[in-house]
Amino acid sequence: MTATIDRLRTALQVLQPRHLELLDESHMHSRGTQTHYKGVIVSDAFAGLRAVQRHQKVYAALGGLMQEIHALALHAWTPEEWDAREGAVPDSPQCRGGSRHDVGSPG
Repeated sequence: MTATIDRLRTALQVLQPRHLELLDESHMHSRGTQTHYKGVIVSDAFAGLRAVQRHQKVYAALGGLMQEIHALALHAWTPEEWDAREGAVPDSPQCRGGSRHDVGSPG
């Protein structure tokens, strides 16, 4: 586990996750730095919220750490949704670049 994942895990504890997976997916992308992550978060805190509201809760929990992340494939479910999925998580999309740090990128 990387130091960044440890920091992400610590920050997300505010959501009292029943299940939390954080994966460094940087190896799947063109940049050589650790900036691409996948988060699977199962929490009662997501009950009654739409997907965008769930993501906003996660972003708020991560706070300034979001400035260190280029991409976050985020999956935020309630315990009931997680049980219905039987632990199946979609694959993350391939990165299309766009960081201001990438050579030739307009970002």
